[in-house]
Amino acid sequence: MENRIEQVKKPLKTPPKRRWNGIKRNWDLYLLVLPVVVYFLIFKYYPMYGVQIAFKDFIAAEGIWGSPWVGWEHFIRFFESFYFERLIGNTIGLSLYNLVIGFPIPIILALLINEIRYKKAKGFVQTVTYAPHFLSTVVIVGMLFLLLSPNGLVNQILGLLGISEIAFMTSPEWFKTTYVFSDVWQQMGWSSIIYLAALAGIDPQLHEAAKIDGASRLRRIWHVNLPGIRSTIIILLILQTGSIVSVGFEKVFLMQNQLNMEASDVIATHIYRTGIAGAQYSYSAAIGLFESAINFFILIFVNYTAKKTSQTSLW
Repeated sequence: MENRIEQVKKPLKTPPKRRWNGIKRNWDLYLLVLPVVVYFLIFKYYPMYGVQIAFKDFIAAEGIWGSPWVGWEHFIRFFESFYFERLIGNTIGLSLYNLVIGFPIPIILALLINEIRYKKAKGFVQTVTYAPHFLSTVVIVGMLFLLLSPNGLVNQILGLLGISEIAFMTSPEWFKTTYVFSDVWQQMGWSSIIYLAALAGIDPQLHEAAKIDGASRLRRIWHVNLPGIRSTIIILLILQTGSIVSVGFEKVFLMQNQLNMEASDVIATHIYRTGIAGAQYSYSAAIGLFESAINFFILIFVNYTAKKTSQTSLW
């Protein structure tokens, strides 16, 4: 009797023949998935073999396989370098600043847009807030130089108010603030789309019940809308914290100059200077691998914490 119970408890395995028949029956669905699988294999997994140059003294004439193995030499060189503390501090500081300021603003914007009852007004606000996303980074940085230069519009307004001129683009103290708030202005509208989609999925009967109970609009936002999009907020927070050691290269590089280098020098720009400009390919690959490894472990930790505390996670 006990043996029969154990046999019932064991999960039934799908026979290979039945599995193959299922694939043959749904061959068109698998065919649709095939281009995505091929794309990831060619452009994501196959290039990983090149990561080994981080542990070698890469010589172009010898190729990746022929270059001599040096082990952890490049990693130790980076850890002991004069720029290590500055690079890590600037990168993490800029990412955390952007996370603290930039993450909640799209949520607030989505909640405000969702409360607009007039369709034309709602469409106008959405268009105005979405538009900056489609501007290139080069255009955004060019606008910053025009508006925030010593003779720019912002400093002229400050002068009329009796405030002394501020060197936004050359002062290390203002670099992070300028970077973060310009990035928030550019991306907040686009980032709010997914929250608006989540808000659209909330059952209207919950709002009706809250109205009957006498809840104000602010109360309904706090007790109905926010809990309704909580899982979406957690998932996006996990994804954003998973790249906390990675700061976009292009915008930082365009805003960077010798005067603000103290605050603008991050891992991405250091990799460019050493790997591309300095042709130190193995050294820059080691730095990039270190950056990816730290992001990976942070993602695992944040996902585990979110799963334990809120029962919501990526996996």
